Amino acid sequence: MGSVTPRLTYLGSESRQNQSSTGIRCSALPVLRAQGEVSGRALIDIGSGPTIYQLLSACAHFEDITMTDFLEVNRQELGLWLREEPGAFDWSVYSQHVCLIEGKGESCQEKERQLRARVKRILPIDVHQPQPLGTGSLAPLPADALVSAFCLEAVSPDLASFQRALDHITTLLRSGGHLLLIGALEESWYLAGEARLAVVPVCEEEVREALARSGYEVRDLRTYVMPAHLRTGVDDVKGIFFAWAQKKVGV
Repeated sequence: MGSVTPRLTYLGSESRQNQSSTGIRCSALPVLRAQGEVSGRALIDIGSGPTIYQLLSACAHFEDITMTDFLEVNRQELGLWLREEPGAFDWSVYSQHVCLIEGKGESCQEKERQLRARVKRILPIDVHQPQPLGTGSLAPLPADALVSAFCLEAVSPDLASFQRALDHITTLLRSGGHLLLIGALEESWYLAGEARLAVVPVCEEEVREALARSGYEVRDLRTYVMPAHLRTGVDDVKGIFFAWAQKKVGV
């Protein structure tokens, strides 16, 4: 993610706000790839932030996963978790929920062990650059699939920037490859500690149009209204969207 959120503040907020919304955030991940089409060798997570929940379902279908973030502090946090170092954030609530949804009898420890084994690198990224990973990237390109959760709208000041960021990350994806895009609907701000950070508000139709302009066929797009009891005052989000899109051949 591209915000200037301090590690402890961000993860503290992640814990307080989202443990109760774990189901909303995680439930669509296995659903979107349930048809068995979203698989391959290489997956890139665009704007991972300091979080890993967005990969818990996908890790079973890709053997080479690249995590990315603009902020070094977030990349360091991911490294703590991957190395199982003291002080790393505990994602077991999310892991347990994904295992429950998938229904394979897998334990959260097995799920996290698989993800750790398949994350091969953590790289810096800037989605506002035409080459988001820079030149000479260590990631295998083009990737078979991209995942991006709550990143593009959070780091884009307006819809035009959101569109360009989507165009830029699409260059990392092979023709026929898949994008799983997850984001906030009609959110204009969120709190990071005492800082109030701006977000470009997007609606479902704007997400559809942006994907089409970037050369995708939208395979599935689902939206969820944020229940009142989950609106804790740390943002003004109205809902969440989950999009599964496929890059058109020749794009």
